[in-house]
Amino acid sequence: MVATFVSKSGHSATIPLNEKRTVTADWYTTICLPKVITELRNINPERRIILHQDNASSHTAKKTRQYLTEENVELLDHPPYSPDLSPNDFFTFPKIQHKLRGHRFQSPDEAVDAFKNAVLDLPANEWNKCFENWLGRMQMCINLRLEYFEKQ
Repeated sequence: MVATFVSKSGHSATIPLNEKRTVTADWYTTICLPKVITELRNINPERRIILHQDNASSHTAKKTRQYLTEENVELLDHPPYSPDLSPNDFFTFPKIQHKLRGHRFQSPDEAVDAFKNAVLDLPANEWNKCFENWLGRMQMCINLRLEYFEKQ
């Protein structure tokens, strides 16, 4: 399992969940988020960081909220039960799944490296389309008073 973070300009970070079975607030605030925030601040220390994440318990935990407040990271609300609004769910994972379908990996590290490389291979214009799509989905959700979901 990996936690992956993307921005309008592309891939920001992928952090593997080594030797763990589940994402916890402890892992998220001590390993995952520090790597992501450090990476973003190395790119542009002046940059305002706004994080959009789903409502997983590790994301909504008090420890996570406190950590993000201390790091001056703003949160963008995510409506409950709305996977259609997560760029990873509607864009990144389907794209990468298509690219990696049929491949066999000798180790978890090899699979994570293949995932990272596939994400890095996506062109910038694809990321721009992803975020235009995301903004449109968010606006539809607002217009429909949080009753938005995509028909399958």
